[in-house]
Amino acid sequence: MEAFFTSTLLVALAEIGDKTQLLSFALAARFKRPYTIMAGILAATLLNHALAATVGAWLAGQIPPRTLGWVVGLSFIAFGLWTLKPDTLDDGPPTFGAGVFVTVLLAFFIAEMGDKTQLATIALAARYDALATVVLGTTLGMMLANAPAVWIGGALAERIDMRRVRWVAAAAFVLMGIWSLSGHPGYPG
Repeated sequence: MEAFFTSTLLVALAEIGDKTQLLSFALAARFKRPYTIMAGILAATLLNHALAATVGAWLAGQIPPRTLGWVVGLSFIAFGLWTLKPDTLDDGPPTFGAGVFVTVLLAFFIAEMGDKTQLATIALAARYDALATVVLGTTLGMMLANAPAVWIGGALAERIDMRRVRWVAAAAFVLMGIWSLSGHPGYPG
């Protein structure tokens, strides 16, 4: 349960103001098909985070536990610092000459490649020996952050103090990093 709750919370907080949330706003404004957009986001996130968690679990088996503890702990602290830098969406949402679902799926999958939530999913899967739980938690966190962006859109963005949310997310990542580095009893190493 710890892996699920931690994964959900960290990704939900980190996703607020992230480029994929900005992409959600843009896709919702462009296509105005919230159910299809949400289905595309869900499919892309499940695929992307399953891939990321698989890499994280594989890394956990390749790196000695003590070293892995340091790598994961320092990674979480780095994610915390990264969270403080606001993301931007350089261009409008891409179109792939396909339907809304395929466009959203591809746009989200590509936008998540190398993004902090994907890298956090790798670290969470390396930290916890619970691949499916981490994927479900990070996916739920992504959906919790992006559903309001799709359904409510710009009105919501104007009411949220993104700077404050980034600081809370950064603090959560840094605390997770410190907790990992401290040799938390449930952590190998």
